[in-house]
Amino acid sequence: MSNHKIAAIYTGAALVKPLTDLMREVLPDYEVMNILDDSMIAEIIAHGGMTKAVKRRLYGYYEIACASGAELILNTCSSIGDAVYGAREFMPIPIVRIDEAMARKAIAMAGSIAVLATLPTTLDPTIRLLEACAAEMGRKITTVSALAEGAFPAITAGDAETHDRLIAETAMRVADTCDVILLAQGSMARMEDPLRKLTGKTVFSSPRLGVEMVRDMLEDK
Repeated sequence: MSNHKIAAIYTGAALVKPLTDLMREVLPDYEVMNILDDSMIAEIIAHGGMTKAVKRRLYGYYEIACASGAELILNTCSSIGDAVYGAREFMPIPIVRIDEAMARKAIAMAGSIAVLATLPTTLDPTIRLLEACAAEMGRKITTVSALAEGAFPAITAGDAETHDRLIAETAMRVADTCDVILLAQGSMARMEDPLRKLTGKTVFSSPRLGVEMVRDMLEDK
């Protein structure tokens, strides 16, 4: 067993295996510790955003990761991304938002960015991330929100075909309004190449870019 460990926090099961496989590919010397609590996203959806109860649970998982010897925490859900900033003030290890590298790459190459999501609770945190990164990078951007309504219920019901179709239709609606399309949820990553071919636009998803950011941070330690 490796002496090095990364903890990944999930709010849904769909991303666990593909992201774990990706981390093992990019970071073969690190053990991956997965913490999954799908009640967090259910509560966020029910309340239309982050709640104090969800934040308390999330911070508890950060504490568990630290106590388990993790060297870094990867926050894999954009809907809980804003909670990272407060936790960074008191956690002894780095906490990485999986979507930060994607946001920075998009800002570096484009001024108009469409944020495509299947959950409304993901749109605002992702746009706030883009705006914060753009300000830090000294770049001016415009953002377009694009919600693929019905796609999230479809995928949770096992209807991948409807999920993919609704995402594709939404991407086509906003393609003429932007230079780059961001897929706001890691679970949408498999649509990156199909949407690039369909829209002719640059399309980014977060998993690989986020894991590569983790690798770079760990190498710089």
